[in-house]
Amino acid sequence: MSDTVSRKVRIAVVGLGKMGMSHFAMVNAHPDVETVACDGSAFLTSVLSKNIPTPIHKDFDSMLSEEQLDAVVIATPSRAHAPMVEKALEAGLHVFCEKPFCLDWTDSERLTKRAYEKGLVAQVGYHYRYVGAFGEMKRLLDAGAIGTVTHVLAEAYGPVVLRPKRATWRTDKAEGGGCLYDYAAHPLNLLNWYFGAPDRVSGSVLSSVFSEGTDDEVFSTLQWNEGPTAQLSVNWSDESHRKMTTRLSMIGTNGRLFADRQECQLYLREEVPGLDGYGRGWTVKYTTELTEDRWFYLRGEEYSGQLDDFILAVKAGKTAATENDFASATETDKTMAMIIENAETGAPVGAASARKVEAPKKRGWFGGRRA
Repeated sequence: MSDTVSRKVRIAVVGLGKMGMSHFAMVNAHPDVETVACDGSAFLTSVLSKNIPTPIHKDFDSMLSEEQLDAVVIATPSRAHAPMVEKALEAGLHVFCEKPFCLDWTDSERLTKRAYEKGLVAQVGYHYRYVGAFGEMKRLLDAGAIGTVTHVLAEAYGPVVLRPKRATWRTDKAEGGGCLYDYAAHPLNLLNWYFGAPDRVSGSVLSSVFSEGTDDEVFSTLQWNEGPTAQLSVNWSDESHRKMTTRLSMIGTNGRLFADRQECQLYLREEVPGLDGYGRGWTVKYTTELTEDRWFYLRGEEYSGQLDDFILAVKAGKTAATENDFASATETDKTMAMIIENAETGAPVGAASARKVEAPKKRGWFGGRRA
C-alpha cells in the first residue's frame, strides 16, 4: 500500500443502498478522500457513471484487482459483510463496515484477529457511540455518578415493518438478521460499551408482528456477574415513531440516568465529588452542548464523526485509533447469538456457551439486490 500521509486516501464505497448512498455522499465530500464506488445494480452504476466522475464498478472482486485503494466502506446487506471484509483485509485494505458486523460471531472473531495481525484500521458503524448524550452517559457511569447500577432498560422503536408485505433483504432473517440485528444491535452495542459482554442471557423472545420468517420485536434479560441486570425491549413495527428512537434508562443506589439522541438526564441523591456541573436533583444536558464541533460535517455529527475518525486513522497509519473497532462489534454479535440461542431453546445462555448461528442457505446478494 502506498503512503497515505502525504496524499488523499483512496476509498471504495461498496453497496449503494440507503446507508451506502449516505456513506458515499460523506466520503465523496471529505477533502482528504478520493472515492471509488461499487454496486451490483447495472442500472444504478450506469446512471451514476453518466453523471459523476467517480469510478463506478459492478463487481467487487474486479474492483479490488483493478483499483489502487487504501480502504473500503462496506454497506452491503449483512450476509455479504464477512466475505467482503475478508477479501478486503487480505488485499491489505483498511475496512469500515456497516453494522451489524457479521451474522455469525465466529466470523467476527476470525476477522478481528486477521485485521489485528495485518495492522489495519478496522471499524464498524455503530454511530450511537458518537452521539454526545450517550457518550456523556458513559462518562457518568465511569465516574460512578449513580453508585451501584441496579436497574437498566434498553429500548429501540421505529416504523420499519408496518404491514404484511413482500420481504426485502432487511426483513429476510438470512440476509439482514431481522429486527435483532438491524435495530436491537444498537442498544446492545451501547450496553456492551458501558458494561462489557453479558455473563448470562435469559427470557429472550423474538416475535413476528407483520413479517413472515423473521422477528419484528425483541425482548431479553441480560445479566452481568459484576454489574447490573438489563431488560431489552425493541420493536420496529411501531408507527408512533417517525424514525428509530433509541434510549437507555438506569437506576442506581445514588440516582437515575437517562439518555437518548437528544439529551442526557441525571438525578443525584447526593452530589459526587469532582463531578462538575451536576448537583443534587435533576440536571439535563443536551446533545448539542455535549458534542464537539467537527471540522468535517455532513448529515450529522455522529455519522460524519465516525467516518472522519476512520479516514484520519487510515491517513495517519494508525491501527487502533477508532472507538468502534472490530473487537467491540464482535462482542455485540456474540451477545445477539446468545439471545437467539436462548429464544430457540428457552434455556439461559452463558457467554462461554454461545453456539455458532447457522443461517439458511440463500442465493447471494450485492448492493441490496440479488446477484
